[in-house]
Amino acid sequence: MVSDYEPLIEGLKLLDPKDRHVLAAAVKAGAQAIVTRNLKDFPATDLEPWGVEAKSPDAFVLDQVGIRVQRAAAAIRQITGSRTNPPGSVDDILRQLEHDGLVESVTALRAP
Repeated sequence: MVSDYEPLIEGLKLLDPKDRHVLAAAVKAGAQAIVTRNLKDFPATDLEPWGVEAKSPDAFVLDQVGIRVQRAAAAIRQITGSRTNPPGSVDDILRQLEHDGLVESVTALRAP
């Protein structure tokens, strides 16, 4: 939870002024990335001065898989194990993630 970011909002420039609170919170928190499906409203030229990058959910998860593939695979197994109604398999979870747009991430997780 990020607080006290509001004073930063007015000094920020983005295509959609309604998105400035997202960048303000990221700057206040010292975040390196904003994860969003709305990449067009967070151009690199507006984020670069703040040391922030906009990433799609798939790109962000793919980065995590690339950093620690074993930990990412363990997280998928944990999600699978927590599913009870209805129960699901690892493949079910991967298919759902792929359906939700994490196509490259799922490809990386399925790789040997």
